[in-house]
Amino acid sequence: MARGVSTVPRRGTTGLRQFLDPEQQRAWIEGTAGLPDADERSESLELRFKYIPRFEKLLRRPQAQDVLALLGLYGRNCIPIPRRSERHYWSVSCLPSTSDKPLVRVNASWMELFTLYAAEEGVRARCLMRLSDFTTDRSLAHSHLDEAFLESCVTAPEDISYFFPNGPDMFGVNVLGCASIRRFLGMPRILCAIRTFNLMHMNRGRNAYQASHCYSLADFMLAG
Repeated sequence: MARGVSTVPRRGTTGLRQFLDPEQQRAWIEGTAGLPDADERSESLELRFKYIPRFEKLLRRPQAQDVLALLGLYGRNCIPIPRRSERHYWSVSCLPSTSDKPLVRVNASWMELFTLYAAEEGVRARCLMRLSDFTTDRSLAHSHLDEAFLESCVTAPEDISYFFPNGPDMFGVNVLGCASIRRFLGMPRILCAIRTFNLMHMNRGRNAYQASHCYSLADFMLAG
């Protein structure tokens, strides 16, 4: 049975450590316990109205329904106590004005977590995680990457590619197509790696991208 989440922030701690002790965080990463979330969301009406035009523009894109469905899957499974931590510890941006032209992007602290792009009429996902979660010996050696496992996480091997961002324990994955993205996000080892990375950055402190949070997108991430 899941223990209750603290409603009073613990003094002298940062990030989600204020609400979740190490045992609760570890249990959530491993999928052995749920975390009771807040009943209500803390909402900024100013921000909600600010990004409605972008959200409506996204809805006119052919990828819109896939994007909303994938965000819902990601929000349910990859973000701890999402209502309590919304905007202050994670955020989602709609059609952010960056050079890579994403459809949506989820951030925490100063870090990109999950991004969806248009790929012709379909979608492509980019997900950042720790390299050591995907090497055969938990090392940081690029040559020890478990490529066979990664290819098993998608519906076709050509749907996945990877890259090594700056940072010794950073790993990026690109996944093409809604079916492969769903499969990828449903793999237990992948889910554990995503949760570890996300929680690590949510523990670093307040989210730097609060001002770009799109509540209309977050509605779908927090549904259900």
